[in-house]
Amino acid sequence: MHHPAFSDPDICIAGAGIIGLSLALELNHRGMSVTVLDQSSPLSEASTAAAGMLSAGDPHNPPQLRSLADLSLSLYPAFLDRLRVLSGSHIPFQTNTTLQALPPGISTPASELSPADLAQVLPALNPGHHHFVLLEEHSLDPRQLANALLAAIHATTIDLRPHTSVLSTRSVNNAIEIQTPTGILRAKQFVDCTGAWASITSRLPNVQVAPKKGQMLAVSLPPSLPLHLVVRTPDIYIVPRTSGPHAGRAIIGATIEDAGFDKTLHPSDIAHLRSLAVALLPPLADAPQLEAWAGLRPATPDGLPLLGALPTEPNHFIATGHYRDGILLAPATAHVMAQLLSGESPSIDLTPFSPTRTATVSSV
Repeated sequence: MHHPAFSDPDICIAGAGIIGLSLALELNHRGMSVTVLDQSSPLSEASTAAAGMLSAGDPHNPPQLRSLADLSLSLYPAFLDRLRVLSGSHIPFQTNTTLQALPPGISTPASELSPADLAQVLPALNPGHHHFVLLEEHSLDPRQLANALLAAIHATTIDLRPHTSVLSTRSVNNAIEIQTPTGILRAKQFVDCTGAWASITSRLPNVQVAPKKGQMLAVSLPPSLPLHLVVRTPDIYIVPRTSGPHAGRAIIGATIEDAGFDKTLHPSDIAHLRSLAVALLPPLADAPQLEAWAGLRPATPDGLPLLGALPTEPNHFIATGHYRDGILLAPATAHVMAQLLSGESPSIDLTPFSPTRTATVSSV
């Protein structure tokens, strides 16, 4: 890593998850100097716990998310290409279609698959009471993405400092002093990308971001079940890995729990997830479990991210609260936040994501 004599950066980012590092790469690409601080190890939290579905069309997403999600999908090819150029790693899409069960109460669309269609698309599926549509939707392996993203960061002049927490920040003469355990860093602008920890790290009273725990597991797909698409219902998703180091497994998830920062695994929850998956795909009954883990999604009261300037603190910005869509929304978040930090008008209207809105929608 190149440290230009640890000179003061243009931008300091707190949080080296997918959001913070994607933003760092975008700012670096624009010619700004960037320092990224992380209280732990880069990409060690929600970024690598994720299933990796780029689910812009998930009917459970809040409708206000669509503009940001669509922007992100349009930016994804260039994002992956930049990672490939910098890291030398190609990140393939693992799947390109998703069997999506319609939520109860949604009127039946014309695109609903008939039982005969379903039997052709996925013979092993036991639809039960679910009605399915087929979505054009990609998924990727977040662990592959994380490895490439970290290698890309190391190929630039970005100053990445793991195990360096932000103790405090204060605005001084049009700059920001960031207090860390190893001393003071000065930057022109500061961005909080600390995910589920943002309520603790940010000193804004109405930054309401809470960790939502998700337990999940990976199983080895039996030879009798070659799975090349994602299966998703309101209760469960099954996401196969079709290439790369984890080919031949499927990710099954995920619980949504209010458990603070506790990532303890509970065998009963893992068994319940497996039983939901087996009900949909009976051949999974005997699939060996390869691993299980838990992540902490950063959730806001209305399910939308916080993107923008903090009005009470000059030159302070926040980009967090991406809940279940951090992987999907990373390229667009990097793009619009870089526009804001550069004084440009963002590509889309960021009003729904205003950091000050939580004061009025916290009852949602």
